[in-house]
Amino acid sequence: MEKRNVLFLLTPKTQVACLNANMNGRQALEKMRAHGYSAIPLISENGEYIGTVSEGDLLWHIVKGNEVSLADLEDVKICDLIRKEVPAVKVDADIEELVERITNYNFVPVVDDRNVLMGIVTRRKVLQELLEL
Repeated sequence: MEKRNVLFLLTPKTQVACLNANMNGRQALEKMRAHGYSAIPLISENGEYIGTVSEGDLLWHIVKGNEVSLADLEDVKICDLIRKEVPAVKVDADIEELVERITNYNFVPVVDDRNVLMGIVTRRKVLQELLEL
C-alpha cells in the first residue's frame, strides 16, 4: 500500500478563507460570519502562519472585557485574541502525524519550510482517507 502525505488531502490556500494579521476583531468576526466558519487561519503579510482565530477567542475577549458592541472589537488587533495555539504540520508530514493533530481540531494548517501557509487539511478529509485504507 502506498504511503501518502498531507498533500493528498490538502485544500490549497487559494481555497481557504484566511485572516490577515493587520485585521481587527470586528473584521475577523465579519469574515468568519460571511464564510460560516468557527475558526480561520491567521497569516502575516508574507503569508506566514501565525495561528488560528476561533469564535471562542472572540467570545472570551468580549466576556473578559464586558465589551458587547462590534465597535469595541475595532480597537482590538486580531493577533492579540488568539488564546490557544493550533499547531501546523509541515507539508511533508505523513498521515500518522496528521491524525495525531486532527483529533483535537476541525482542521490542521499545513506550512512549508518557511512557515508559509500552504493550505489546510480538514478532519472530514482525513476521516474519508482513513475509511478508504
